[in-house]
Amino acid sequence: MALSLALAACGGGETGTTPGGGDTGAAPTSVKIGFIGDLTGDNAAIVIPPRNGAQLAIDEYNAKNPKVKIELVPLDSKADPSTAANLAKTAITEHKVVGIIGPAFSGESQQVQPILEEAKIPSVSPSATRTALADAGMQFWHRVVANDDVQGPAAAEFVARAVKPKKAFVIDDKSAYGQGLGQAVQKALGSSAEVQTDSFEATATDFSSTVNKVAAFNPDFVFFGGYYAQAGPLLKQLRDKGIKAGFMSGDGSLHTQLIEGAGAEQAEGALLSCPCKIAYAWAAQDENSKKFTDTFKSKFSGQLPEIYATEGYDAASAFIKAIEAGNTDPVKINDFLKTVDFQGLGKQVKFTDKGEVEDKNVYIYQVKGGEIVSVGNSTEATIG
Repeated sequence: MALSLALAACGGGETGTTPGGGDTGAAPTSVKIGFIGDLTGDNAAIVIPPRNGAQLAIDEYNAKNPKVKIELVPLDSKADPSTAANLAKTAITEHKVVGIIGPAFSGESQQVQPILEEAKIPSVSPSATRTALADAGMQFWHRVVANDDVQGPAAAEFVARAVKPKKAFVIDDKSAYGQGLGQAVQKALGSSAEVQTDSFEATATDFSSTVNKVAAFNPDFVFFGGYYAQAGPLLKQLRDKGIKAGFMSGDGSLHTQLIEGAGAEQAEGALLSCPCKIAYAWAAQDENSKKFTDTFKSKFSGQLPEIYATEGYDAASAFIKAIEAGNTDPVKINDFLKTVDFQGLGKQVKFTDKGEVEDKNVYIYQVKGGEIVSVGNSTEATIG
């Protein structure tokens, strides 16, 4: 398999004038970029937006009739790391991609990283935030979102400054993402508040054991590291138990389905952090966010550009800039990514030697009147 992956990577994209045809010796007229993420599973609602954001960027590029067009190949991992690993091999050997956008989640990324590294296929994740991903020594891996060790302390420092809890309860869903974020928040809050913790499986639906522990501790603040599919029902069960503590979660829960899962009344006031700009939440303050929101809704049947839609667009844009500069070989694309530096929709896109995005801004959002609104940068945001 190692040899076959290496051979597949050497070919890069398609050549000649017929997509999928053999190597005619001519420069390629089209290349393929894969997208790996959960497109039909429980948390697909936070993966479809970056997939659509990437598709929008590529469609806009192709509409200019460039010399080399790009085809996005979506690959549905259903959030399963083993499936994601197999899809990465398929993307390399069958689709002959020159790059991967994703994987979307941290657990998937851990499995896929060494496969892409061995095959020399560059990747840019729009949403995988586990800190350890950048410490694996990979040269072909990048992400356009700050890690949990940036988001966790920023969220905790915001809470300590703006909320000032005396007792905090930190919960995680035992996933690579949820644990990493929860631990970062626990560590940062530990110096300013009394903290207790609990965990449950990422497939759990009954949170009564955790809810009872929260009730017994009687905190004035609860933080959940995990995804909206559980954050909503968890928040509902906390409120149904009579727990009125402030509630906050991270980027994995930053979706309107959090409100649907909890109920508008129970979700009111909930806080969310993200090292990203949600375009529709910033539309009133930022013209580029408004334009992107309008374009996105027009293209995708009225859908809002939810969490990481802008990061999907920016990840695709990084590949587009590499290809526009005449790079169609995966290794050359990767070399270009090491030097890329441009203002994206959500942030300045520039990578460190480890593949981390240099922009470290974290933003705070809040549920108000049944909608998610921007509160501002975590260093300045205040809540009413």
